Amino acid sequence: MDFRLSEEQQILQDTVARLVRDHYGFEQRERFYRSEAGFSREFWQQLGELGLTGVPFAEAHGGFGGSGVDNLLIMTELGRGLCLEPYLQSQIHAGGLLQQLGSTEQRERLLPVVIAGELQLAVALEEPQSHYHLHDVQTRAVPVEGGWELSGRKAVVIGGHSAGLLLVSARTGGEVRDEQGISLFLVDARASGLSRRVYPTIDGPKACELFLDRVPVGDGDLLGEPGQALPALRYQQGRAIAAQCAEAIGSMQEACRLTLDYLKTRQQFGTPIGKFQALQHRMVDMRTELELASSMAILAACVADEADGEERERRLSAAKFVVTRAGRFIAEQAIQLHGGIGMTWEYSLAHHAKRLVMLGHQLGDDDHHLAAYARLLKTA
Repeated sequence: MDFRLSEEQQILQDTVARLVRDHYGFEQRERFYRSEAGFSREFWQQLGELGLTGVPFAEAHGGFGGSGVDNLLIMTELGRGLCLEPYLQSQIHAGGLLQQLGSTEQRERLLPVVIAGELQLAVALEEPQSHYHLHDVQTRAVPVEGGWELSGRKAVVIGGHSAGLLLVSARTGGEVRDEQGISLFLVDARASGLSRRVYPTIDGPKACELFLDRVPVGDGDLLGEPGQALPALRYQQGRAIAAQCAEAIGSMQEACRLTLDYLKTRQQFGTPIGKFQALQHRMVDMRTELELASSMAILAACVADEADGEERERRLSAAKFVVTRAGRFIAEQAIQLHGGIGMTWEYSLAHHAKRLVMLGHQLGDDDHHLAAYARLLKTA
C-alpha cells in the first residue's frame, strides 16, 4: 500500500505545521491557557482565514472536501503543538453531525459560518451516568406547541463554554438506555433555562457541565428524524475517534523528540546519558510503540469515512485501544527518562504527558474499546 501523501496533502500538512510552529510556542500556549476563552481566538481566526476550518466539510457546502487522512494531518500537527482550540469538537464531530443529520435549510443556514470559523459548535452527548454509552440518555425533550422543551444535564462538554451553538442529545421516547428514541437538537448557547459551569480540564482545554431546565427549542432545531439519531451519533463519534488518535500521535512524536534531545544533552559522569545502553533500549521501546500507534492511526483515518458497519467499528476500537496504550507508555517512559524536570509546569513535556493520559479517557477508554472489539469479533 502506498502511504505517500499527495501534493495537496503535503501542502496541507506543511501549512498547519508552519502555522503551529510560528504562532503556538509553549509560552504562547500558556498565555492562551490563562485567558478567559482558554484558547487563542486569533489562532482560530487564522485557521479560518487559511481555510483550515473548512477542511472536514464537503465541497458542496463550501468546504475543502477533506478525507479522514486530511483530518489526520491537521490533528497531528495540532497535537504536536498542544493546541487548545476545539477543532475536533467543533469542526469534525459537531460539524459531521450537522452535515449528516441537518436538513437542507439547516445546512445552508449554518455550515457557511461554521466553515468560515465564525461560529463554533460543541457536542453535548455524555451524561454523568452514561460512561461512554451514547444510548444512556436521561435528558428529556418534551413536545410543546411550536417545538420542544429540554430538561437534564450534560457532562464534560469540551469547548461548550465558547460555542455559540450546542448539539444536545435528548430522549424523545423510550426508557433510559433504550437505543430507540434518542434525538439531537440545536440549542443556542444563550437560550433561557440553559446554564453552564465552566472549568479547566486536567490536560488544558476548558469544558463545562450543561444544566437544562425546560430549555425551549423550535421544531426547526431538531436534527434529523425524531428518535432516530443514535446511528449518526455513533458514526460521527467514530470519525472523532480517528481524529483523536491523530492528535495523540502528534503529542507522542513531540514527547519522543523532547526525550531524545534530553538524553543527548544531559550529562552524567562526564558523558551524555544517551550513551548508556539501558536508556537507549528504553528510547527504542518508545519509538517502537510510536510506530505501532502511528500505523493504527493511519488505519483509523482510512476507515473513518467508510460506510457504517461492524468492521469499521472494530478497526476504530482497535486503533483507539492501541493508541491509548502507546500514549500512556510513552508518557510514563518520557517522565522517567527526564527525571524531576519532566514533571515541572514550565516544561512542555509534562503537559504532553497529561494530554496523552487524558486523551485515553475521552471517547472511550482502553477497557471500553477492548470490550467493544471483543464483542464485534465474536459477531464477525
